[in-house]
Amino acid sequence: MINVLFAATPARWDSYEAPLRAALNDAGIDAHLAQDIPPADVDYIVYAPNSPLQDFTPYTRAKAVLNLWAGVEKIVGNKTLQIPLARMVDPGLTQGMVEWVTGHTLRHHLGMDSHVVNPGHQWTPKAPPLASERSVVIFGLGALGQACARALVGLGFRVSGWSRSAKTLEGVDCLHGDAGLRDALARAEIAIALLPDTPATENTFDAGAFAQMPRGAFLINPGRGPLIDDDALIAALDSGQIAHATLDVFRVEPLPRDHPFWAHQRVTITPHIAADTRASTAARVIVENIRRGEAGAPFINLVDRDLGY
Repeated sequence: MINVLFAATPARWDSYEAPLRAALNDAGIDAHLAQDIPPADVDYIVYAPNSPLQDFTPYTRAKAVLNLWAGVEKIVGNKTLQIPLARMVDPGLTQGMVEWVTGHTLRHHLGMDSHVVNPGHQWTPKAPPLASERSVVIFGLGALGQACARALVGLGFRVSGWSRSAKTLEGVDCLHGDAGLRDALARAEIAIALLPDTPATENTFDAGAFAQMPRGAFLINPGRGPLIDDDALIAALDSGQIAHATLDVFRVEPLPRDHPFWAHQRVTITPHIAADTRASTAARVIVENIRRGEAGAPFINLVDRDLGY
């Protein structure tokens, strides 16, 4: 029997206990799953970065830390963590992100706000361009970025993608590096931010970046709050350089009540709901890595410590 420690908040235990036990049973893995196991006896740690567990030194037998979140910025720099760390790539989370991104992209592309609000009962029969006439750029071509890119390509948009390292994706013009970033910003009539949160990506969208984007562009951020320089975004919105920003993530969450985003007419705020880990599907991803660990096979979704994701 292997020992699997669930190191997350009690609320997550309530959500994950049954799905994890079911997935372990379906995989034929004889495991003791609990919230309290002596550190020296633990084989795998199912983990959320807001767990009280922050010192991994006593877990001398553990083979891997299996993160419940897609983001690992709050754990990847932990010097006591010397064993493999896997991030969550969950089909349910991915599908949720695709739906949120697609919905808000279509909202801005079709100009739906003007029709929903109908200021002054204006009758303005101006049709939007076709998707093939709209340039959408996804900044970040990881698993989530690629899934969103495929969905938008399927709708007929002209989709480009930018990443720090070179990527290839059918139907997407993939750019990378500093020169590629300049090109990507210049194309971004609708910019979708799905980069990880690392020192290299902080303030990717600053005053200089906004100035390079087409005037009247839209910014959609379901990625990470620190990707955006908040003050620079407010200035770009006030000047009309950016027409609207739809934001799901922020530097401080919940977003403070006195933050200027709340009162800005060109900002839409959603409360970090673009994508959520679904216990039923995430449990199977976790158990697949446990199965691989026991079989001596490579873990999936491993974090590159040097890149930070």
